[in-house]
Amino acid sequence: MADGRGDTYSESQVILTAVQIIAPFTLTYGLFMAFHGADTPGGSFQGGAIIGVTVLMLAFAFGIEPTRQWLSNTVLVTLVTGGVAIFVGVGFAAMALGGNFLEYDVFYELFGLRQKWGMEAIEVGGIALIVSGVVITLFFATAAGFTPTRTDGSGRGGDDE
Repeated sequence: MADGRGDTYSESQVILTAVQIIAPFTLTYGLFMAFHGADTPGGSFQGGAIIGVTVLMLAFAFGIEPTRQWLSNTVLVTLVTGGVAIFVGVGFAAMALGGNFLEYDVFYELFGLRQKWGMEAIEVGGIALIVSGVVITLFFATAAGFTPTRTDGSGRGGDDE
């Protein structure tokens, strides 16, 4: 599977089997932490990081390119943008209802929704999506590598000397 750029990926039955066994548990634990982010220690930041790292485990086991194709840039941008939209949307909804940005008491006064639900929307819908999307995106960006082009016209990258 080498593409000539120094890709040294090789399948290992031990790694494939271990990831197939461990990944469902780490994903479940990450989701657990994300959904209990406002109520228990840990939180959605850590849950989002664990969810992102689970995808990284899959990429190490099954190859980075197949995982990158499975999770296209559109999916990752949608994750991060959706998280930001939820975060900002909840904040602006509170402002539209006469409160301050992220003032959850306004939802209780008008709709009878406890403060907890506004916090859950931010934690689960916002932060967990943003963190998992950013972790995966940074991994793919790092895995792609960086070879700067020279300005002296030699056409060689700066890292082969």
